Amino acid sequence: MEKTDKTITAPKAKQTLQENALAKGHSENDGHDHGSEDGHDHGGIARKERPAWQEHWDLLLSLAILAVLLVLEYGFGYKLPNMLALAVNAIAYLLAGWNVLRMAFRRLKRGDVFNEFVLMSVATLGAFYIGEYTEGVAVMVFYSIGEWFQDSAVRRAKASIKALLDIRPDEVTVMRDAKPEVVNPSKVSLGEIIQVKPGEKVALDGELISKQSSFNTAALTGESRPDTKYKGEQVLAGMINLNTVSEIKVTALFTDSKLSKILEMVQDATARKSQTQLFISRFAKVYTPIVFFLALALVVGPYFFVENYIFNEWLYRGLVFLVISCPCALVVSIPLGYFGGIGLASRNGILFKGGNFLDVMTKIDTVVMDKTGTLTKGVFKVQKIRAEGINENDLIRITAALEKNSTHPVGKAVVEFAGDKIGNTVSSDVEEIAGHGLSGVVDGKEVLAGNLKLLKRFKITYPSEIEQEVDTIVVVAIDNNYAGHITIADEIKEDAEPAIRNMHSLNIKTVMLSGDKQSVVDKVAKELGIDEAYGDLLPEGKVEKVKLLKEEGRHIAFVGDGVNDAPVVALADAGIAMGGLGSDATIETADVVIQNDQPSKIVAAIRAGKITRSIVWQNIILAMVVKAIVLVLGAGGVANLWEAVIADVGVALLAILNAVRIQRMKI
Repeated sequence: MEKTDKTITAPKAKQTLQENALAKGHSENDGHDHGSEDGHDHGGIARKERPAWQEHWDLLLSLAILAVLLVLEYGFGYKLPNMLALAVNAIAYLLAGWNVLRMAFRRLKRGDVFNEFVLMSVATLGAFYIGEYTEGVAVMVFYSIGEWFQDSAVRRAKASIKALLDIRPDEVTVMRDAKPEVVNPSKVSLGEIIQVKPGEKVALDGELISKQSSFNTAALTGESRPDTKYKGEQVLAGMINLNTVSEIKVTALFTDSKLSKILEMVQDATARKSQTQLFISRFAKVYTPIVFFLALALVVGPYFFVENYIFNEWLYRGLVFLVISCPCALVVSIPLGYFGGIGLASRNGILFKGGNFLDVMTKIDTVVMDKTGTLTKGVFKVQKIRAEGINENDLIRITAALEKNSTHPVGKAVVEFAGDKIGNTVSSDVEEIAGHGLSGVVDGKEVLAGNLKLLKRFKITYPSEIEQEVDTIVVVAIDNNYAGHITIADEIKEDAEPAIRNMHSLNIKTVMLSGDKQSVVDKVAKELGIDEAYGDLLPEGKVEKVKLLKEEGRHIAFVGDGVNDAPVVALADAGIAMGGLGSDATIETADVVIQNDQPSKIVAAIRAGKITRSIVWQNIILAMVVKAIVLVLGAGGVANLWEAVIADVGVALLAILNAVRIQRMKI
């Protein structure tokens, strides 16, 4: 299976563009042109809403006229004189169908003959031609009502996604010259201090400088439980301050915040079509001209084979055929289903970068995971220090001075443990050796700090018993001599074991790849029940393992959080990034982002994809079966125009209601 539409999104400030893209997402590419061109702006969500009776007064008036005519004819047995009936029905018809006729005319001028607007115009005008005025009006009225419901459902689905675009605050309190000043978040610079009162949303990413504070993180993670942050910890835009006035040092500009990137991902997701959506759009372009010619053949063909051929009778059958063949139930409900799937996932803290990846997740049979930060918390603590030829304080001071240049959780643990011991010690000429560690100069000495592979690479001897250590270690060499090691331990995430168990219940194979020691990897794999686990891997080693699995014909999701995971994320059929602790490179490369870093969300992402695909195919089968039955009945003269339009509108409404159901499901 080839990976589709894998792009890396650069941070941009484009809230207006986001809204515009959402507003036109239903009209440009899905074959169902209901944008502002038809006078109702059905696809738009940016404009101010008006009451339904004001928005569609013409349609409601037409429906009222139709109801009066039906009561007179079928309730009292009274039929209007022919010319009066034509005039009244024509008024009702134009009220209900003016926009459809206008769109049909515009399409015809562009040379686009085979579309639903022309189809409905031909069918209804044909009904008037053969004297079936009321039926012609009924077809147009009920068709327009169906469109009204369809557009309302699409608008609501997009509005639920657009609501995410509105969670960024429009203003922020920044401390300048020891005085609070309210400004737009885009006007705040790096390093400035912002103040967030209880109940306010954090507008910018930053570092908490107050002692502690609790935040609601639902906007980012889908989890509303309070998250207590302490001085020095990261606070993200979109979080809501719960209990005390907090001061935060800004570490990212407005356009570079994690929340801004999330909003871009959601906006981009609505523009990326699934394979099913693309197929339906292509299908509609082929299907519509075919039914036009079949309807024409149904009208003209019998002239050569049927005795007592009556043109109006066969024209009526052709009109029924045209009405029921309208593909709008498919063209509207399928994108609506994928909007719902993306919305369902985002409310649970899972961001899909496109409907195509919802489809990909349904085929996953192997989940490959990184260890640190994915299955473990990535919160390391120094357990013990062993120094050789140097005292322990100097060892931790020199190592921390070098590790200050690393973003790896292990390096951060060393720096945190060292604390004030670092003092004025600085490092220079620091180089990161991917998958190994760091090299640099500290106190005028060449220092290496990393894993055992680093010392082997530089042919530095070390005590053999170190290789028996089960926990993670940082080995240190000074001037090409082994100087000691620091033992560090990590914790497994609480929901990691249930997540693995749930994957197995779905018959999904689990594999763990890590750059950590094999002994550590084996320990974690045994505790979690992972099928296969490989340690001591460099980034290229992870890539090779994933390639081997793909050669076996397996459909792979890779879950990671580090910079080194980005190449493997890009290679997998579905790349999943842990968005809370994850690096920006991995998040931008990934197809799916889990905002709260919980492994259990991997299973939830798979379920979201399966729910969406199941309901989409329910709608496809429902629409095709009902249409096929009524097409046959119409061609045989059994079904009339009333039954055709009720079947068409009924199928569309059922499909829409089924698609909307996705948004209310649990995963």
